[in-house]
Amino acid sequence: MEQSLERSSLPDQVFHRLASGVLAGRPGPGERLPTQRSLAAELGVNMASVREGIKRLEQLKLVDVRHGDAMRVRDWRAHGGLDVLVHALGGGAELDREVLRSVMEARRLLLSEAARLAAGRRQDAQSELLARLAAELAAAPDDESAQGLDFAFFATLIEAAGNLVLLLIANSIRDVYFARLADFRALVRDRERLQEYYAAAAEAVAARDGDAAAAAVATLAAAQEAALLETLA
Repeated sequence: MEQSLERSSLPDQVFHRLASGVLAGRPGPGERLPTQRSLAAELGVNMASVREGIKRLEQLKLVDVRHGDAMRVRDWRAHGGLDVLVHALGGGAELDREVLRSVMEARRLLLSEAARLAAGRRQDAQSELLARLAAELAAAPDDESAQGLDFAFFATLIEAAGNLVLLLIANSIRDVYFARLADFRALVRDRERLQEYYAAAAEAVAARDGDAAAAAVATLAAAQEAALLETLA
């Protein structure tokens, strides 16, 4: 809050500035935020922009606003939902490595179980699409193309799993993924080596072999996880 904000999208900028501080523990849970009037002066914006930014913080359960009392920071790890994840992961100039490790671990577990479910619930068209995407990944001309195919492969897998909660969890980080594609490019860096696991997963889903599908996807996701964390180390 040391510098005034630019004049474009002021409520968004207020929200992101305050959210990044709260998620980083500045101020910490239970501590007071400055008054809205003080925030407006510090950030060089009008009160309407501050109110809108604070409203978004309240909706994410990052702050507690009570009439006649100070605004206080809430413990987002105790009260936040998946909608906080996008901001915790990618709200700054760089991805938060601690949050990223948790996200990638959860991704591996989610995709593995989605593959198991997909093997039992998939439709023929979904099975055929997985096989086609696996083949196209092997022939992808560049990382950018491969990244789109990788996303489509796993999106199809999750859709085939037929579980709404898994689908919504995947949706929760989709926006930050597409907003920062370059940061996640390591996921497909070793695609030639990993192509056999894409193909094995597609074949196992087609054969309705849940254990084999889960194992292939777990191996694939673990390798991608290691590659990404190594790149950002």
